[in-house]
Amino acid sequence: MACQQSRYHSSSSASRLQPQPSGVTIDESFITENQSTQKRKLLQKRRTLELPAASLSHCQAPVLGGAGKLPTQGAPPAGPGHRFHPGTKAAAHQREKIRALEPLKAKLVTVNEDCNERILAMRAEEKHEISLLKKEKMNLLKLIDKKNEEKISLQSEVAKLRKNLAEEYLHYLSERDARKILIADLNELRYQREDMSLAQSPGIWGEDPVKLTLALKMTRQDLTRTQMELNTMKANFGDVVPRRDFEMQEKTNKDLQEQLDTLRASYEEVRKEHEILMQLHMSTLKERDQFFSELQEIQRTSTPRPDWTKCEDVVAGGPERWQMLAEGKNSDQLVDVLLEEIGSGLLREKEFFPGLGYGEAIPAFLRFDGLVENKKPSKKDVVDLLKDAWKERLAEEQKETFPDFFFNFLERRFGPSDAMAWAYTIFENIKIFHSNELMSQFYAVLMGKRSENVYVTQKETVAQLLKEMTNADSQNEGLLTMEQFNTVLKSTFPLKTEEQIQELMEAGGWHPSSSNADLLNYRSLFMEDEEGQSEPFVQKLWEQYMDEKDEYLLQLKQELGIELHEEVTLPKLRGALMTIDPSLDKQTVNTYMSQAFQLPELELPEDSDEKEEGVVEILQTALERLQVIDIRRAGPREPEPAN
Repeated sequence: MACQQSRYHSSSSASRLQPQPSGVTIDESFITENQSTQKRKLLQKRRTLELPAASLSHCQAPVLGGAGKLPTQGAPPAGPGHRFHPGTKAAAHQREKIRALEPLKAKLVTVNEDCNERILAMRAEEKHEISLLKKEKMNLLKLIDKKNEEKISLQSEVAKLRKNLAEEYLHYLSERDARKILIADLNELRYQREDMSLAQSPGIWGEDPVKLTLALKMTRQDLTRTQMELNTMKANFGDVVPRRDFEMQEKTNKDLQEQLDTLRASYEEVRKEHEILMQLHMSTLKERDQFFSELQEIQRTSTPRPDWTKCEDVVAGGPERWQMLAEGKNSDQLVDVLLEEIGSGLLREKEFFPGLGYGEAIPAFLRFDGLVENKKPSKKDVVDLLKDAWKERLAEEQKETFPDFFFNFLERRFGPSDAMAWAYTIFENIKIFHSNELMSQFYAVLMGKRSENVYVTQKETVAQLLKEMTNADSQNEGLLTMEQFNTVLKSTFPLKTEEQIQELMEAGGWHPSSSNADLLNYRSLFMEDEEGQSEPFVQKLWEQYMDEKDEYLLQLKQELGIELHEEVTLPKLRGALMTIDPSLDKQTVNTYMSQAFQLPELELPEDSDEKEEGVVEILQTALERLQVIDIRRAGPREPEPAN
C-alpha cells in the first residue's frame, strides 16, 4: 500500500512538472532545450523515488504461515512447542523500517512540490524576460527602420544639393564669361572714343586758355540773366493760355461732355441689362447646381447597365420566352420581371404556407394558425379568378369591406374548407407579380393602398372612350382615321395637354410619318391577353392618370405653402383645393375632406363654422390618404370667361 502511494505521488509530481500553456511565443530551439532538461530532471527524480518504493515492495512480499495466511500481530502460539520462524522476524523488521521511512516520504513529496513551484516561478520569470526582450527587439527594429528612412531622405537631399550645386556652377561659368565679354566691349568703346577725340580739328586746341575762360564766364552770365527772365515770365503768365488754345479746349470740352452724356445713357442701359443678366446667371447657377447634384446622386445610386441576355438561359422557356418578356421594358421593369420569375419558381416549389396568426395587423382573410396548402394554380387561373371576383363585386351593392368580400367570394367558389388555402395562394401570387396590371391593382385594393373606386373609375373611363370611338366609326368596321382618333381623344379628355394627347396617339400606333388619312384598328387598343395584360394604349392611360394625380397633389401642397410635417386645418385645405380647382362641386370637396381627415361626411363642420379650425391633420398624412382615393382635376385651374 505504501508503495502504491509512493507511485501515486511520483506520478502526480511528474504531471505537475508538465509545461503549462502560455500566450508567450518562444523560439523552438529554446523550447527543445528546456524540454530535454526537464525530461532529464524528471527521470532522475523518478529513479530516486522508485528505488525506495521498489525495495519496500520487495520487502513486503507475503509470508505464508502453516495455513497459507500471514501471521497476525499478537496471535497466540500454535502450540506449546511452537517456535517463531526467522522469516517472521524479518517481516516485522521490514515493517518497522517502512514506518520509519514514512516521514521521509512525506518530506520528499514536500520537497518535490517546492521544487516544482520554483521551476514554475523560474519559467514564468523567463517568459516575462523573453517578452521584454521581444518588445525591445521590436523597438530596435522600428528604430533601425526609422534610421534607414532618415538615411534615404538624407541621401536624396544630398543628391538634390549636388544637382543644385552643379547648376549653380554652370550659371557661375556663364556669368563669368558674360562679364569678360562685357569688359572687352567697354574697353573697345573707350578706345573708340579716345580715337574720335584725337581725330577732331586741331584748331580748337590752339585757342588761348584765358580767352576761352573769359568767354565761358560771359556765357554763364548770359545764361543766368536769361534764366531769371524766363522765371519772371513763368511767374507772370503761367496761368494765361492763348485764345486759340482756349477755344480749341472749349470745343474739345463740349464734345467730351456730349460723349459723356451718351456714355452715361449707354451705361445705364448696360447696367440694367447687366442686372437682368445677373438674375439670369443666378437662376442658371441654381439650375446648374441642381442638375449637378442630381447628376452626382444619379452617379452615386446608378449602377452599370446589366447584361440582360444572361437571363435567357436561366428563365424557363429559354431565349424565346425571355425576349417576349423583355420586349419594350426598361431595366426597372426587367428587374420586376426577373423577380417575378424567381418568385413564381419558388412559389411552385412550396407545398404549404405557414399561417400568419390572428394579430390585428394581419388582414382578416389571412388570419389562421398552422399550415395552409398551396393550391398551385397557373397565372391564367389566378387572373380568371380575379376577373370573376371583380365582376361579382361590381354586381353587388358593396355593403361589406373588400377583404371580407374577397374571403366570402372564395368560400362561395371553393367552399369553407378550401377558402383559406385559396386566400393564401391568391395573396402570394398577386404579391409577386407586380408587372401584371390586374394583379397589382387587386393587391393594392385588397391591402387598402388604393380605393376600389380607382379601379372602377378607370374601367369606366376606358369603356367610355371605346364607346366614343365606336360612335365615331360610322361604318362600324372597327377602323378610324388618325384625325378622327385625335378628335375623339381631345373630346373625351378635354383637360389633357397636347403633349399627353400626342403620347396617347403614339401608344395607339401613330408615328411622325403617319398621315391623317391612315386607318387605325381602334378595337385592338382595348384587347387583353390571357394573363390580363392590357395593350400599351390602355397602360399609357393609367400612367397618365397616376402622373396627373401626383401633379394635382403637388399643386395642392404648393398652394398650402407649408412643409409635410406641419399641420393643416380643414378650412385651409378646402380653400387650397378650391383655389387650384375652382370647378369642384361641394359634394366632391366634402368627399376629399372626409378622406383626408378620416371623418364621416355627415360629421364634417360646415363652412364658417367655429369647429372647422379644430379639425387638423399632418399634411403628409392627409396627402397620403388622398393618394388612396380617386382624386382628379374637375376643370382648368382658372375659370373660363363667360361668353
